[in-house]
Amino acid sequence: MSTERLIVDAKVADAFTAKLAAKVATLHAGDPAAADSVLGSLVDASAGTRIKALIDDALAKGARLVAGGQLAGSILQPTLIEGVTEQMRVYREESFGPVAVLLRGEGDEALLRLANDSEFGLSAAIFSRDTGRALALAQRVESGICHINGPTVHDEAQMPFGGVKSSGYGSFGGKASIEHFTQLRWVTLQNGPRHYPI
Repeated sequence: MSTERLIVDAKVADAFTAKLAAKVATLHAGDPAAADSVLGSLVDASAGTRIKALIDDALAKGARLVAGGQLAGSILQPTLIEGVTEQMRVYREESFGPVAVLLRGEGDEALLRLANDSEFGLSAAIFSRDTGRALALAQRVESGICHINGPTVHDEAQMPFGGVKSSGYGSFGGKASIEHFTQLRWVTLQNGPRHYPI
């Protein structure tokens, strides 16, 4: 599980992009046994070909490669793309690779529209100094999980974990697992005759 869509308010998007690009440049994908590799390979070379096609489609339609994008077999360097639009495959399709797209919006309503404009809804995160505003937005984000000022990848065994829309098959974890995998029934046992008033 990873964050693939970064939706950023236009007021801070330039600074955010510059800082994230600098961080992405320090990350290296390669042999997991090598000390300088923080990311290993994709599942196989065909996954690399499929993900690279998503990247190339976006670039051909006007997106900008901010960082990464180099593919060697099943090794794809961490990739950050901005300027992604609805017409690009990577806007709608999950890459299942080290690819993040940066989407810009102006104001809460525009950001919320971008967040909910997806057939998927497993996990989301909202970062804000105004936690009240963030909590109000979290109620409107169409995801099974929404973290405030924390990463999208967070799980605790006692908490329900699951998505909405095309993400997942219900909630797992804690009491949610019991409810998901069982059916509530009522069974009685009577020892002796029951008195009926009529």
